[in-house]
Amino acid sequence: MKSLFEDTVKNEIENRINNLSNSSAPVWGKMDVSQMFHHCQFPLKIALQKEHPELKPNLLAKLFFKKSMYNDKPWRKNLPTHSKLKVVDQKEFEKEKEQLLSLISEFSNQRDKKEWDAHPMFGKFTPEQWGKMQYKHLDHHLQQFKV
Repeated sequence: MKSLFEDTVKNEIENRINNLSNSSAPVWGKMDVSQMFHHCQFPLKIALQKEHPELKPNLLAKLFFKKSMYNDKPWRKNLPTHSKLKVVDQKEFEKEKEQLLSLISEFSNQRDKKEWDAHPMFGKFTPEQWGKMQYKHLDHHLQQFKV
């Protein structure tokens, strides 16, 4: 599994984002591209302690879903999104794109950080798992928009 802590991977993700336009249409799902940019900011903000959504610890999620956050198996299309992380209101394309790219850089620059705070729902992740998880989430949604 690729990691957002790898410079080549970070550059790949940034290039894929830059290949999207305001008129890019999803292959699946309900979000438009601006909403997707906003949605993709949530996991980065959680990792960077910039956002603290009320996601309750969930034993079943830890047991059955946690490993899928960072393993090599792709997520299936149309997975349900936690209600606290859904984006339904309209968003501004350039603003959301800029904020997402900024968060990606900020997260990637933390590659040498040894201790990360626990995820509010899934608990502790190693630095390696955080990097893989962030890549996997971004990759999933960029595939949603064919880039």
